[in-house]
Formats: sequence, C-alpha cells, structure tokens
Amino acid sequence: MTTPPAPQASEPLPHRWSTAPFEPYAIEKMSPEQERVYLAPQWKLMWWKFRKHRLAVISGIVILLMYLSVAICEFLAPYHYTTRNTDFIRAPRQELHLFHEGSFIGPFVYPYAQRLNMENLKREYDIDESKPQKLRFFCRADTYEFWGLIPGNLHLICPPEGGTLYLLGTDRLGRDMFSRILYGGRISLTIGLLGVSVSFVLGIIIGGIAGYYGGKVDLIVQRIIEIVQSLPHIPLWLALGAIMPPSWSPLLVYFGITVILGLMDWTGLARAVRSKLLALREEDYVVAAQLMGAKPARIIGLHLVPGFMSHLIAAATITIPKTILGETALSFLGLGLRPPITSWGVMLNEAQNINVVALYPWLLYPCVPVIVIILAFNFLGDGLRDAADPYR
Repeated sequence: MTTPPAPQASEPLPHRWSTAPFEPYAIEKMSPEQERVYLAPQWKLMWWKFRKHRLAVISGIVILLMYLSVAICEFLAPYHYTTRNTDFIRAPRQELHLFHEGSFIGPFVYPYAQRLNMENLKREYDIDESKPQKLRFFCRADTYEFWGLIPGNLHLICPPEGGTLYLLGTDRLGRDMFSRILYGGRISLTIGLLGVSVSFVLGIIIGGIAGYYGGKVDLIVQRIIEIVQSLPHIPLWLALGAIMPPSWSPLLVYFGITVILGLMDWTGLARAVRSKLLALREEDYVVAAQLMGAKPARIIGLHLVPGFMSHLIAAATITIPKTILGETALSFLGLGLRPPITSWGVMLNEAQNINVVALYPWLLYPCVPVIVIILAFNFLGDGLRDAADPYR
C-alpha cells in the first residue's frame, strides 16, 4: 500500500480555514455632512426641520414682531391711548405720502378740514392737499410711563407741528385708533400667554396623575373632565365675568379674566397628556426609573413629558389664540375688561352698532390683528409640531 506524499510547505493546507492574518472590518468614514447630522443635538435637528416649513417661519416672524411691538408700544405709538382731540371725533384715516406735486419731500400727511353736514348732522372731513405736513421722527410728544414704571415722552413718530396724525382714524372720543391698537395688543397678547400658562399647569398635573396611576384615579379625573367639557363655554364665561365686582381695579379684572380663561381650557390638554402617559408608562425606561426609586413626579416631568413635547407644542399654539378670542369676546360683550384699560375686545365694543360700523368702518380695524395673530399661531403650531415629532 503506497503512502500519499506529504504536502509541501509551500502548498496551502487542505482545510477550509485560511492562515492569512486576521483583518478587522473596514469602517466607512462619514462625510462631513453625515457627521453634522448624526452628531447634532435634538434642538438643532428641530430647527433644521422647522425652517423648511416656510409658512411657519413667516408666521413665527410675524408673532415675534407683534410681541416686540407691544413690548415697546409707548415708544411706537404717536399718541397716548387716552389722548383725546374733540375737534376730530370719528375722523377717517390720514394716508401717508412721499411725493407732493411730483417732488419728493419725505413722509407727510395732508391736513383735515372739518365741516358739519346739516342734512344728516354728520361730521365730514375734507383733505387740504395744498399744505403737506411732514412727520417728525424720534421726537418728544405725549408723556407716558413705560410699563407703568419709567416716565418718558420719546416717540418714534410724532404728528406734524400743529397738525394731526391719524393713520387709522379716531374713535367716538377723538382718540387715535392706531395708538390704541398698539396699547390694546399688550393686554390681548399677554392675556393669551398667562391663560395658557394656567391651563398648561393644570392640564399637565391633572392629566399626568390620571395617566400615570390609572385605575380609580383615572376614572375620577375623566368624570371631572367630562363635567367641565359639558358646560357651554360662552355662557359660562359670561357668568363668571359678570360675577366680578365692578369695584375691582382694572388690574384685578385683568387677572380675573386670565384665571377664568385658563380654568376653562385645561381639559383638552389633560386628556391628551393622560392618553400619552397611558401608552408611555409601560416603556422600559420608565420601568427602569421606577426600579431605581425615582418618584412619580420625577418620572412624569423628566421622562414622560419630553416624550410627547410635540403634542404639547401643538396644544399651546391652539390654546393661546383661543384665550385671545375668549378675552375679545368677553370684552366685546361688555363683561370682560373695562375702560380705562384697553384691549382689542374693548375697542371692538364700540362696533356693536351696525349703523355706526356702516358710517365709520375704521372702528373694525382691531379685528385685523386678531385675525392675523390667530392664523399665525395656527401655522406656527403646524411647523413646530412637525419639527418636534420624533416619529417623522
């Protein structure tokens, strides 16, 4: 029997494993663009997604400009909101011009010439186009107290010397509508922020307790929410607004309206928080936090609430315009804020008579910022919700 020849050292061994040295898997290096995305923090990813939503970005700029304008309304307004001119009662708006008889002379207005129509006893205003009156900028005019604290009289724009500047006309007392809209925006816009703060605190706390514990606690909370939601909001607002004592100061009425609006809008947010917590409380990271001894308040606040922040953002952008509308409706019906404090609803209270609106349509101008701010909040909410949604 012949013996097979032994393999030579130079020949490969007859088994399937190679004797080549081990080489680790090659790691593909990320491009700078990929590295920028994968290593970016959460807030930066949200910003990149948000800025692709053009309409939401524009709405955010509009909202920011409106809040900045009401923050310095004393400086921007040409008049104080209580300044009266009985010679120009319910006067129409004065248009801004740049050219007079073909020559550029800068921003100016034409003066009014008032006369009384004896047929209908209506004040009529004729424009005198022979005397252009240039506007003044960064000038001294009506005195004010900035945010009620710092006295001053510096204005961005002032009426001409010896003339008037009514960009949006005047009301029944001869007060400038443009200045009053700026001052009124401070009340109407801040009441929305304060109202949503009250409703958010109540909604997150009550809805969080119901969703985290469940059982009888959830059952009791749900019945309370159903009772509150079954009450008609407008009549309840009217009833709560009517019980506020007339002797209260405007500041107390302001905070009373804010609390009322906040107490009525927490139920929807509480239900959203409750449903999300019921789904998230069984997640592994929640069980791990419980086993480590974390208290329910810490688990809800630090682990569960950030998981559905997109829903909270969407709820906030819906609640703020609802609160603004609620204040406007109460003040429009005479049961909300009252003079001497001014808001968009208080200004619209003068437009209840259809005959007055037909003769003086500029009294409806406060409707314009209400519509703009509500649409802007809705569009901004859409963009923020999409940007903060972790599943997109």
